[in-house]
Amino acid sequence: MTAMAEKRFEPQILAFCCKYCAYAAGDLAGSMRLNYPANVKIIQVPCTGRVDMLHLLRAIEEGADGVYVAGCLEGECHFLEGNLKTKKKVAAVQKLLTEAGLEPERVRMFNLSSAMGPRFAEIATEMTEAIRQLGPTPIISAGRWSAAAIMEEEK
Repeated sequence: MTAMAEKRFEPQILAFCCKYCAYAAGDLAGSMRLNYPANVKIIQVPCTGRVDMLHLLRAIEEGADGVYVAGCLEGECHFLEGNLKTKKKVAAVQKLLTEAGLEPERVRMFNLSSAMGPRFAEIATEMTEAIRQLGPTPIISAGRWSAAAIMEEEK
């Protein structure tokens, strides 16, 4: 990729955030007026345990350059084991991506508490930089991906 193309590439990243911790941390980051990339689109979920492997794969299939799941600290899930189950789902998706010839780093999981606003902003920046280094997703989508469309399919 040329230097000019790298400058123009802004990754599209989807973040599934649990209502109680990660989304609250994002809200705190906003209240603290911390800057983080606007190209991270956030979907609030009641628990990361509700995020299915299909949601992660579908986001990549629809053209998201990266996807991450952010939930409660390990052992602190409001629904007991939702984040632990999702950690396994993320690992399985990473394995599938590797088998398909894609970078497993395009899908990640993070754990944080609601008081970790600065860490939320760091994660968004960290993920954006990592995906920017990988470049655009090699998956060609028929149209622009939409977080709403991905979640709509669950209904």
